[in-house]
Order: sequence, then structure tokens, then C-alpha cells
Amino acid sequence: MNETETTPDDDAPLPSDLSNVEPLPDFEAAPNGAGLEASDAAGLVPEAVADPSTGGDALQQSLASLSDLVGTGGPVLAILAILSIIAMTIVLAKLYQFARLRLNAQEPVNTALACWSRGEAEAALRALKDNRQPRARLLAQAIAGLRHIKNQPPAALDLLREELTRAASAQLEQLRAWLRALEVIAALSPLLGLLGTVLGMIEAFRQLEVAGSQVDPAVLSGGIWQALLTTAAGLSVAIPVVFVHSWLERRVERCAHGMEDAVTRLFTHAFLPPLAEDARSSPETEAARTHPSMRDEDHPLRQRVLGDAA
Repeated sequence: MNETETTPDDDAPLPSDLSNVEPLPDFEAAPNGAGLEASDAAGLVPEAVADPSTGGDALQQSLASLSDLVGTGGPVLAILAILSIIAMTIVLAKLYQFARLRLNAQEPVNTALACWSRGEAEAALRALKDNRQPRARLLAQAIAGLRHIKNQPPAALDLLREELTRAASAQLEQLRAWLRALEVIAALSPLLGLLGTVLGMIEAFRQLEVAGSQVDPAVLSGGIWQALLTTAAGLSVAIPVVFVHSWLERRVERCAHGMEDAVTRLFTHAFLPPLAEDARSSPETEAARTHPSMRDEDHPLRQRVLGDAA
């Protein structure tokens, strides 16, 4: 080993003169983060720690670009943004409502109808107890009403039907709540986009008129794309809203059809089975004879009643 080559000495004594040594920055005494800036300049703080606001700056830049885009489209684009937020809120609320009511569930209604057809009214009511589904609630009300008017005059059956119709309409109205607002948003969004386009084109041609003979094509092209921006925004809001509105309306229509079908099956099981057993002494048969809907001589149910009674 060469004698002139030097090696680091860990046990080297500290210099006796410390006046020329640069002191470390005082983080506590330095106001407003001046100590951090000094340590960063000295290379004592890593770069990631020295700039903790990188994520915040990116978020601010995104918000600034979004604000510039809204400002470019004018107030029409801001209105479309508000309408899109309202539509999204309504859609989420309706999805939660339909999921909570379980509109597509078939099991409680089918179980109750099976029990009712066997003459087990109490079991049918237990199957529908505390069920929030519209069909189940309407069916439970119909079963309770039929049990109540068992020994009542035939006019009570008409009153029960009217009450069931009113209850079904009230439940369907709750399901259709706020769907008209979605329909209005879907209809207004393209019109607002077209209005923004027209206003943008007017402003572009006004700038061309002010420019006079020194016409800059960039002015016209910039005004056109700013105007078309509102049309694209309006269509972007209207298309998904129309699709979701149609889907929600279809679900409500299916629920209405299921309610009507369940009540019809309930009345069918209430009147038809006793006719085959004892058509002479059954109270349901006597009610069917005097019911207004049975006065038609060609009614098939009347023919069956009279044939069995003969």
C-alpha cells in the first residue's frame, strides 16, 4: 500500500475553532416555515418533504381547469352542471328506494296466495306481515278486507275494490315521485345546450364585426368551438337521464301490473273454489248472483253458477 495514500480517520479530533462552522437552521425560531426553506437550501430535507403541497397543487389545477371550462361555456354550462347533479341525486335516491322496497321480489306474494287458496287466511297474513313491498301491502289489505266483508252485503265488495284502487294509486304515486323531474331535465338539457350554442355564435360574429377588415380566423374558430361545447354538454346530460328515466318508469309499470295481478288472483281464489264445492249454500255464491257484474246473462261466471245450482 502506498504510504502517500490517505485513509479516513474516524477518531480525528474536532477542530478547535468552531467559529467558521455554519450553524443548523433554527426550526422553532424561524417564522412561517423559514427554517424549512433554509434546511431545504442546505440539502438537509428531502425533496418530497420539502414540497408537501404537490397533491394539493394538482387538485387546485384540476379545479382551475374545470372553472375555466365552465367560464368558457358561460352560464348555460353552469346550469347544465347543476342539472346533472340534481339528476344524479334523484337517480341514487330512487335506486335506494326501489332496493329497500324489493320491487322484484315474488316470494311473499306467491306464498300468501298459496296459503289463501288452501283457505289459510291467517297463514297468508303472516307471510305478508311487516313487508314493505307495495304488492305485499296491497294484498294484505285485500285479504283483511275480504275477511271483514264475509257476511256483509254485496255492495261492500264494490267499496273494497274502490279502497284497494285508492291504496294502489297512492303507492304507485310514491314510486313515481321525482320521476317527472328527471323527465324535465332530459327534455331541457338539449334545449339549453342549443341555446348556449346560439349565444356563442352570436358572440363570435359580434367579435368579427368589431374586428372589421382585420378579420382573424382564430377568433371565429374559437367562438364556434366554445358554442358547440354547450351542445355537447347538453346531450351528455340528456342521454343518460333519458335512459335511466325509461328504466325506472318500466320498473314502476311492472310493479303496477304485479299489484293488479295479485289482487285479481286473490278475488279469483275467493269466489271460484267454493262454487265447485257447494253452489247452493255458499255465501260467496249468493254474493256472486246479486253482484252487478253478474247480471249479464252471457257472463261465463254467471253461467257456471246457474249451471251448478241447477
